[in-house]
Amino acid sequence: MAESGAPVLIAGAGLGGLAAGLALLRKGIDVEIFEQSASLGEVGAGVQISANGTTVLFALGLEEDVRRDGVPVTDKEIRLWNSGQSWSLFKSDPLPAGGRYEHPMFTLHRKDLHAMLVRAVRELKADAIHLGRRCVRFEATDADVRLAFEQGPPAAGSILIGADGLHSRIREQLCGPMDAEFTGQLAWRGMVPQDRLTPQMRRLVGTNWVGPSAHVTCYPVQRGEVFNFVGQVDRTDWRVESWVTEGSTEECLADFSGWHPQVRHMIESAPKLFKWALFLRQPLPRWSVGRVTLLGDACHAMLPYLGQGANMALEDGFVLARCLAAASTDPQVALLRYENARRERTEKIVRASAEMARTFHNPALAEAASAQRYVETQWSGGMVRTRYDWIYGYNASTSPI
Repeated sequence: MAESGAPVLIAGAGLGGLAAGLALLRKGIDVEIFEQSASLGEVGAGVQISANGTTVLFALGLEEDVRRDGVPVTDKEIRLWNSGQSWSLFKSDPLPAGGRYEHPMFTLHRKDLHAMLVRAVRELKADAIHLGRRCVRFEATDADVRLAFEQGPPAAGSILIGADGLHSRIREQLCGPMDAEFTGQLAWRGMVPQDRLTPQMRRLVGTNWVGPSAHVTCYPVQRGEVFNFVGQVDRTDWRVESWVTEGSTEECLADFSGWHPQVRHMIESAPKLFKWALFLRQPLPRWSVGRVTLLGDACHAMLPYLGQGANMALEDGFVLARCLAAASTDPQVALLRYENARRERTEKIVRASAEMARTFHNPALAEAASAQRYVETQWSGGMVRTRYDWIYGYNASTSPI
């Protein structure tokens, strides 16, 4: 920062931390990024980057990478859980492909997105990312902030950004313990190689299969070579919130008993399946205290029903960099501007994501006649625009700060 020449410290080298670091480096602000893992990499899962997230990635100079590794979304479908009846959402209104938005939507493998952010950060500062540095506490004064780790020397900087995820150490010290409410749902995920699927399943579109007590989201990643499968089901007997707990094919098939053969074929074709319980966290009353702030899941973890977790982290990082560049001599003012610019939007998306659970899982979907009426109401053109326009139309480059 201009006031001291000390770097900005970032705890966490996930998507949000790297986006913040890259945005700051591009604005000439020095950063040091500390990652608890001994090696860089992301959990093997897909990620949907809607127009608002694409805007950030393109502004960060990653357009070529995104177009190379991502799959542009030209349509999305709603399909009925048992019959496979299909409704196109965007054939008549190409919302994800751009349309009235500046940029299109892409689906990517999370590790590809993570890798392009890592490369871009290191091109600007080769030694910016420090591995095996699990943060344990910080000390902040009016003049600086110091970060301590389980191993290695402490670090000093002008401000600290807690981008250390769902179980953030920075958040806990800043705001205290955070309650999490079990939703009564668990999620399954798997990555299915395209060559294991039948030809009719290899279309490069995103699909939401909806049912009375479960739904499945699937879409292509890695240039269409792999399909990302995520199935969410109402179930109360599993409460482990971990992305790396492996489950069995038989257990997953039992959760989707009676579902369309294509859904069951995806489950059977996944080399590995992982399961985790879904918990809801209420928005924090504050993100920033003095020279310390939070971003991404550390301050506004959300359920996956709107596909906005990664997009919000990208937006946070970019807007935070804008605020720090605009008020470089007063970082505490910059952090308050950042929080004021982001809290209302992210809180609204946290609430909207939770409410979407009742839309995807609804008793009306049990029978064909009521299901058709329900889908044509809930996913009509007007309803889709109402649900998504305010999310996708946001531009982190020009939003007020």
